[in-house]
Amino acid sequence: MDPKMMNLDQPASPDSTAWSEDNTSQFLDYGKYFVYEREYQMETICRLIPDPGRAFRVLELCCGEGLLAEQVLERFPLSSLRGLDGSQGMLVKASQRLDRFGERFSPGLFNLAESGWRSAERPAWSVLSSLAIHHLDEAGKEQLFKDVYALLEPGGVFLIADLVRPEDELGLAYAAWAYDEAVRQRALELDGSERAFELFQKLEWNYFHHPEDPMDKPSTLPAQLGWLRQSGFLAVDVFWLRGGHAIFGGRKPG
Repeated sequence: MDPKMMNLDQPASPDSTAWSEDNTSQFLDYGKYFVYEREYQMETICRLIPDPGRAFRVLELCCGEGLLAEQVLERFPLSSLRGLDGSQGMLVKASQRLDRFGERFSPGLFNLAESGWRSAERPAWSVLSSLAIHHLDEAGKEQLFKDVYALLEPGGVFLIADLVRPEDELGLAYAAWAYDEAVRQRALELDGSERAFELFQKLEWNYFHHPEDPMDKPSTLPAQLGWLRQSGFLAVDVFWLRGGHAIFGGRKPG
């Protein structure tokens, strides 16, 4: 057994509203269509990680198949990355993708909503999260922001790419349309057909059309910026915003 996979033996706690391995399979197959401007988002996050000019540690919450981790490890040769995810299937894929980085990448199975992993993790220069925090309710997000602040080294950053809930029905309708159009155009760009977009509709993947899904609990962007500030973060800002999707975050003083 690959030594890096030894810590994947313990399953995450069961949760009827949690991400399933069926979701993992769908996402691995169709993430390139379903994630809004995926490559641009990853480039944006990488450009927002400050380079301290020394070896540093990155903690990624819900690292998926390791696409963002790969970009980070390539861009910052002195970095190491701890990738946590609730899907063993995703972690296997990430470990395969990132095998060439050796011990610079370490995977771990976790439950984002639980608190035990937070005290177990070593301090990090940067904490990253993509399309994950919207699975927590408001209280869960607030507590996570406080716990991430404690996990960061002074001067480190917390960067979040996620769904955000529009303030009213007009905003919700716009986000639903914009997300549909982004996936439709991506399908045409990659395949010359709308087949992937039709599956996107069939799977009811667009939260803004189907906000009743119990697995998705996105909060408004102003509320989350407020929780970051209340947790102690400085330079809290929105760096990218498109149709109900945003990249935002802040820096720990130091």
